[in-house]
Amino acid sequence: MYVTVNGARLFVDIEGAGLVPDGPRMRAKPTLVLLHGGPGFDHTMFKPEFGQLADAAQIVYYDHRGNGRSVHPDTSTWTLAQWADDVKGLCDALGIEKPIVYGLSFGGFVAQAYATRHPGHPGKLILASTAARQDLAQIVAAFERIGGAELAAIARDYWSAPTPEKREIYIKRCHPLYRVNPTDTRDVDARRIVNNAVNIHFSRDGGDFKTMDFRPALARVRCPTLVMAGERDPITPISLSEEIVASLPANLVRFERFPECGHGVQSDAPERAFGVLREFVSA
Repeated sequence: MYVTVNGARLFVDIEGAGLVPDGPRMRAKPTLVLLHGGPGFDHTMFKPEFGQLADAAQIVYYDHRGNGRSVHPDTSTWTLAQWADDVKGLCDALGIEKPIVYGLSFGGFVAQAYATRHPGHPGKLILASTAARQDLAQIVAAFERIGGAELAAIARDYWSAPTPEKREIYIKRCHPLYRVNPTDTRDVDARRIVNNAVNIHFSRDGGDFKTMDFRPALARVRCPTLVMAGERDPITPISLSEEIVASLPANLVRFERFPECGHGVQSDAPERAFGVLREFVSA
């Protein structure tokens, strides 16, 4: 279905009931709002794996404006501030109070923007395989450590000055290093709707990827926050997750490190990752 939020028509899908029978009463489950990575990809990266949490929470999938099925041509609105305000706007439109907001990779950037712009709104926050700022030197060093000098040079070239041609090479050569335990993703890739223009817009000189730094603002977060990171992640190295943890209120943060995992720990260590998520969502 589509929901109009802040002038954008966002594609939304919902899995599981929010209100379920429990003996003589109806019990309200928490709502888990999933913010996908990219930018330029869509919510299908979460399906079907996140469906296993539908017994613990109602799950809301959606595509950020300009991404996937939520195509919005006004590039001036492709900003972290707008994407963050869309999270709150979508919850307001659907009547969701105190959501548990899960942000993966780029979705984690949006989640940080949302939680620092609207600190009283989320009930809980989950930041997975993400960063509070871009640090190209750390990214290039991680690619070299994991994949060698040639792939490090491709990553440096793309993120320094992105173009459609460079992005094609980067996806082909560098994306396979994101996972430690790669699987056949041909079906996943085929069903995904991709708008590469959003990634290039976001990553250009002066774009939000190069200018963002949430570290000072993270002190404003008021809700319990789970940070999950893989120790072999080349694009959001775990050192950048450590910065997030150090910037959040110490009494609210829980940090889960995943050895021998890359970008998106739920893919490389699904049993442990979904166990941690279930515990945090249900607590």
